[in-house]
Amino acid sequence: MNVYLDNAATTPIAPEVVEAMVPVLYNNFGNPSSTHAFGRQAKALLENSRRTIAQVLNCSPSELIFTSGGTEADNMALRAAVTQLGVKRIITTAIEHHAVGHTVEALKNELQIELIYLTLDAKGNIDLKELQSVLQQGIPSMVSLMHANNEIATLIPIQEIAQLCRQNGAYFHSDTVQTMGHYHFDLSELDIDFITCAAHKFHGPKGVGFLYVNKKTRVNPLIHGGSQERGLRGGTENIAGVVGLAKAVELAYADLAEHQAHVWGLKSYMMERLQELFPDVLFHGETSFETALYTVLNVCLPATPKAGLLLFTLDLKGVAVSGGSACTSGAAKGSHVLEGIGADTSRPNARFSFSRFTTKEEIDYALQQLQEVYQKNL
Repeated sequence: MNVYLDNAATTPIAPEVVEAMVPVLYNNFGNPSSTHAFGRQAKALLENSRRTIAQVLNCSPSELIFTSGGTEADNMALRAAVTQLGVKRIITTAIEHHAVGHTVEALKNELQIELIYLTLDAKGNIDLKELQSVLQQGIPSMVSLMHANNEIATLIPIQEIAQLCRQNGAYFHSDTVQTMGHYHFDLSELDIDFITCAAHKFHGPKGVGFLYVNKKTRVNPLIHGGSQERGLRGGTENIAGVVGLAKAVELAYADLAEHQAHVWGLKSYMMERLQELFPDVLFHGETSFETALYTVLNVCLPATPKAGLLLFTLDLKGVAVSGGSACTSGAAKGSHVLEGIGADTSRPNARFSFSRFTTKEEIDYALQQLQEVYQKNL
C-alpha cells in the first residue's frame, strides 16, 4: 500500500481539474494578447477564470495578478513594498516560508531595509501587543506574516493583524499559500494589501498561482517585457494553468465545510492514535481546529538512536511524510521553523499533512508502519 501524507508540499491534481485543462491544451493555443479569433478565445478563458476566482474571494477581478505560483507572488509583494511603496522596515518572524524569509534577507542586504523579527512563543504565536508597539514607532513598514505555518500549522489572527496594520499606516502581506482553498476569504471585509496563492496546494496544477493586490495599493510591474496582467507582469499567460487554477478554486469552495470536517476528523483521529501508541509523543505548534491549520500535523516522536532514518524507513514502507518544508528537504540543516520555536530536535520530527483524498485506512496503515518501525528500533 502506498500512502501519501505530504499534502502540504503538494497535492494530487483533481480529475476535474485535468478535465478542464485538457481541452484548453488541445484547442486554445492562441496568445491571449493577439487580436485575432484564436487570441480572443484564449483571452476570454483567462478573464473568465479571473472572474470566477474573484467571485469566490469577493474581490475585484482587477485585483488578481496571475503568477507562476506562491513564491513569485511573495517576491512581488515584498519587493513592491520596498521599491515602490516607501517601506523602510519589514516586520516578520523567523519561521516564515523561505519565499518570504530569504526575500526579506535579500532586501535587507540589497537595499538596507530594517528587519524586525517578532518574538514567538513555543507554539509559534506572535504577541499582538509587541506588534502594536513596533507599529506605533511610526517607521514606514510592511508586516509579512503567513496565515498558517506550513510546518507547525499555527494560524495567525489575520483579521486583528490587518486592523492593527491599517490603524498604524502599515502595509500587510500574508502568505496564504497553505490556507487558500482551505478557508473562506472575504476580501471585501479583510482589509489586507497582499495575499498569495499556489494552485498545487489544493489539487490544482503546479506552476500557476496569483497575487492579490488591494485596489487601494498601487504597484508597478516587477517583471517587464509586455503589457500582460494589466501591465503588472510581463509574459504570456499560462492559459491552461489558469483554467486549472480556477477549477480548483471552484471545487475547493463548493463543499468546503464538508472538506474541513473530513480532514479535521482524520487529523484528530491520528493525534489520538499517536498518543495511544506513544505516550510521550508531542505535537509542535497549535493543534485545535480554531488555532491550527487542519491539514497539517507536526509530530515529535520518541527518541531513538536512529532518528535520521525514520522518514527513509517509512518511505520504504510506502508512507510519504516530511520532516519539514519540501523546499528545504535537500538541506543539511534542520528545520528553521522548529529551531525558531525552540523545539526539541534531538527527537525525530515528522510532518503529516492531509487532503480531501486522504482516507482513514491510509492513516491506519501509516500508524501501523510507524509502530513497526519503533518495535524494530529502526
